[in-house]
Parts: sequence; structure tokens; C-alpha cells
Amino acid sequence: MSSKGRVLVAMSGGVDSSVAAVMLKEQGYDVIGITMKTWDYSRVGGKSDKETGCCTLESMNDARQIAVNHGFKHFIVDIRDEFGDWVIDRFVDDYMNGRTPNPCVLCNTHIKWAALLRRADNLGCDYIATGHYANVREENGRYVISKGLDPKKDQSYALWGVEQKHLARTIFPLGSYEKTEIRDLAEEFGLTKVADKPDSYEICFVPDDDYRRFLKDRVDGLEERVKGGKFVDQDGNIVGEHEGYPFYTIGQRRGLDLALGKRVYVTDINPDTNVITIGEKEDLVATTCKAKNINLSKYGKVPGGEMEITGKIRYNDDGVVGQLKQLGDDEIEVTFPTGREAITPGQAVVCYEGDDVIGGGWIHKVNVDTNVLQEA
Repeated sequence: MSSKGRVLVAMSGGVDSSVAAVMLKEQGYDVIGITMKTWDYSRVGGKSDKETGCCTLESMNDARQIAVNHGFKHFIVDIRDEFGDWVIDRFVDDYMNGRTPNPCVLCNTHIKWAALLRRADNLGCDYIATGHYANVREENGRYVISKGLDPKKDQSYALWGVEQKHLARTIFPLGSYEKTEIRDLAEEFGLTKVADKPDSYEICFVPDDDYRRFLKDRVDGLEERVKGGKFVDQDGNIVGEHEGYPFYTIGQRRGLDLALGKRVYVTDINPDTNVITIGEKEDLVATTCKAKNINLSKYGKVPGGEMEITGKIRYNDDGVVGQLKQLGDDEIEVTFPTGREAITPGQAVVCYEGDDVIGGGWIHKVNVDTNVLQEA
């Protein structure tokens, strides 16, 4: 075994994870590649010409060929049952309860790291590595995630839920690089087939990017159950009908089919009554949210119970200054004095101190009045 240790690298067949694996090999690690099959296209449906991502035969073959060419082992493991039982079921459950899920964070938190480490232990690996654009370091006995160098590719938001025991054995080789540098390194390493592969932004088990179709396929009789719901305005007046509450998200403007003479947005979803409230842009602004199922990584607990942070409420979010307050062992409250648009139940709020991730949680309450919190 290499003096640097043995590392199990998650390989999707894309440029980032491929460069991560070869980079670690070049740095002197004993590398083993692994590709995890998380979904089966025949089970999730959609159009075959949209089959993309880490679970296609082409992607798995690309990962395997890179391992062969660079002299390290590669395995393909089937985690469809592990993945489906948690991530896909939670995805459907969130939409059916009027929330908007973030399955990539769920996967990282509950599936990917645990699955990788189980296989790492079986293969005698000291570490695991991924192609995420983020950094991790040990500080004061804690493992701290921080932003990747490339602000356009930073993926620290999606990693807030990874546990300390998992971070202790995690390497992020790409954290100090920009995406353009990674593509250049791919060429330098001879990874010509993946060097120019486009990034995949679809949810891996919804490769056609049509979550409505996916829900209809997964939930028997869904269309009949939810059709004919009402759109109401901020005063409760009925202004139209919709196709069913699971097919809409907070902040949505397109596809409402409402001719009201002004732009309107989804401001509230009530799954119990199948009523969707619409309003103008200012009606989306909220100042406070509460989150549960929290993970506080940098400190373990919020220092002094309350601190100033920069908070992100979705993946592509620059973040806004706010106040983080710990309400209990498993709940936080984040206040944004200047307000945020479309804070959405089911998404994560992630709190930063500078570039460091303090922690985060799943949003479950959002205020629509500064003194009233509504639960979703």
C-alpha cells in the first residue's frame, strides 16, 4: 500500500471525478475507483434519449476504462435499493406534502457517504474521495467544510449534512481548483473522452428533468386525486383552477395559466385543501425560517446560542447576512433582516461563517408575516 494510504474514489464517469481519481493516483495514493448505480432507467421512466448522468452504461464504461488506463482497480456496486428506499421515497413524499425537495443533499447526507465508507472498509481503504468542489480541514477537533475556490462551481451547500465521522475520512481533491483548470488537467492526464463532457444538472433519477411525469409514474392515480384544485389570491378569492398541488413549487411563475394582467407567483401550497395561493413578487418575501434535522459541523453547537452568519436558502444562492439562533438540539431559526424571496419548505438553509459551513437544516417553517410562522 502507498505511504499516503488507500483511497476509494467515487467515479461517475464525468470529468470531475475522473480527474480526482487520477490526481490522487499521481499524488501517490493507492487508488480504487467505484461507481455506484443508484437508479434503473427502466424503473424511473422518461424518454430514452434523455438518459444521462452517472448510471448510464456509457458513464460506467468511461470510469472503468480510465481506471484500466491508469493502473488502478475499479468496481461497480448496485445501491438501487438503498437509494430508492430513502431518496426517491422522500422525494415523492416531500412533493405530496407540499414541499420542494433537494434529493442531491439527501443523497449526500443519508446514502452516498455511508455507502462509500462501508465499501471503503471492505476494501481496506483509509479514505474516500469525491469530485466535489469543496474543501475540508480539521480544526479544534472538528472537521470543517469550506467553499471551493471556484465560486461558480462551489458545492459546499450540498455537503452541509455530511457527518463528522464521515468527514474525518474524506478528501476533496478539486477544492483548490477552478473548473477550467480541471478540464485542462483532464487533457494533460489523457482523459480525452471525458475532458469536454458537459456537466449534468438533472436529478439523476429524473434524467428528462420532468418531475411531474416522475410523480405521475410513481403515485397511482395521482392526476385524478389532485386535479381541479383552486388558485386563490392573498385575500382568499378564487382566481382559477390548477392541475394539482404537487405539480407546483414556491416562487413558480411560469406555467400557472392565469390571465390576471400582472405577474403572479406561487406563495403558498396547502396539500390538505389542494389550494395554491398566488401573489405578487413582494408577497414572496419572508424574514424568518425554522429548520430541523440539523447538522452543525464547525462548532457542534451555535456559540452562545446565536451568531451572525451568511445564509443560503437554495443551491444557486450567493447568500445574505442573517442571524442564526439554535432553538434546541435539532432545530435552528435563521432571520434575514432584509428579507429573502421564496424561502421554500423542503429546501435546506445552510449557514456560513466566511467560507466555512457552520451547518444547516431542512426548512419546515417560513413566516409570511414577521410575527407569524406557517408550517408546511
